[in-house]
Amino acid sequence: MTKIGIILGSTRPNRKGEQVAKWVLDTAARRGDAEFELIDLRDHPLPHLDEAMPPMFGPSVNAHTRAWAERIAPFDAFMLVTPEYNGGMPGVLKNALDHLLAEWVNKAVGFVSYGVNGGARAVVQLRTVCSTLGMADVGYQVSISVLTDFENHTTFTPRDHHAAALDKTLDQLIAWSTALAPLRAGAETTLVNS
Repeated sequence: MTKIGIILGSTRPNRKGEQVAKWVLDTAARRGDAEFELIDLRDHPLPHLDEAMPPMFGPSVNAHTRAWAERIAPFDAFMLVTPEYNGGMPGVLKNALDHLLAEWVNKAVGFVSYGVNGGARAVVQLRTVCSTLGMADVGYQVSISVLTDFENHTTFTPRDHHAAALDKTLDQLIAWSTALAPLRAGAETTLVNS
C-alpha cells in the first residue's frame, strides 16, 4: 500500500501548523487507499546545511543526516504542510529538503499551506525546489487563510471547501505516487546493482 508522509514544515513556538497537520492526518487516515504518517520537523533537528558534499554524491558522513534519510526513505509520497513566512517557505523546511536527494526522487508531493494569503507564495517556491529534487508536484493544493480560517486567530476551523480541496489533493497524490512506483523500483534496482 502507498505510504505517505505528512511533513509539518514549521518548528516555530505557537505554530498553527500542528492543528493543520493533525486535520490532514485525521482526514487522510479515514481513507483506505494509503497509509499516512506525520513527520514533525521538531523531532528531526537538523543543523543549517552542514554537509561537506552535496547529497547527490552519496550518503552523508553525518549521523543526523543519515537518520533523516532513514526516516524519509520508506515513503512513496509526501504532503508538505507549510506556513508562509515573509513571502516564502520556512527556512527549516528548505533545510530539511536540502539535506537529501535520493530519498525525494520519483516521489509525488502535495501541499497544504497557510498564511495571510493562504501560503500561496511558499507553495510557489516549494514547487520549484521539489521539482529540482526530482519530485512530481500535484496540481491541486489546499490554501488556508490565517485571517479567516482560524477562530479568534488561534483555532483552525476547516470549512467544506478545505475538505474538498484536501480530498482532491490526496486523490491526485496517491494516483501520481502509484504511477511513479515503477520509476522508484527501477532506481532501487539500479542502486542495489551498482
